[in-house]
Amino acid sequence: MQGVAILDQREPGCHAASASKTPANCRMTSGIDGARASSNLAFVSAPTSSERFEVEPNASTHFAWLRTRLSVERTLMSSVRTSIALIGFGFSIVTFLERLNRMPGVRAALEPHAPRYLGLSLIAIGTLALCVSVWQYHRVLRYLWTRFSAVAGIEKEPERTPLGAVAVSLILVGLWAFAAVLLRVV
Repeated sequence: MQGVAILDQREPGCHAASASKTPANCRMTSGIDGARASSNLAFVSAPTSSERFEVEPNASTHFAWLRTRLSVERTLMSSVRTSIALIGFGFSIVTFLERLNRMPGVRAALEPHAPRYLGLSLIAIGTLALCVSVWQYHRVLRYLWTRFSAVAGIEKEPERTPLGAVAVSLILVGLWAFAAVLLRVV
């Protein structure tokens, strides 16, 4: 039997069923006294994994599921915003600093390829971060629908939000920006 040892550290005879002492009058002992502590040792079985997730569908669990679902959407939206910033900033660095180097009267840079490498790095990081976020988004949604769809009180999966299409479009924009900077199209 798999169990957890629980040490009852109340005074002997001090239980809720005892008529002579009420739980309010009982004091906790330190548990250092080995003889008394060993006599109050009990085993309580730990819940199994199937018992942990048995939840009865009601309004509270339904709205908790919806809050979790919407938090997954907000997480992907924040990843989209971060990726837009990284891709846009990387592209802007490349175009601005390369045009600045071509202007007359501007001193030549010590490392003329540095803006290009920095821009490529930012574009790649933004695109890869968004790819990971989209993968994680779909993984969490699949988990919510397979494990907790009964709790949600919804029979079938609802329509997808446009956020997935926006994220995939942004991944394509990031790939285009990376290729454009890499091949010196811009």
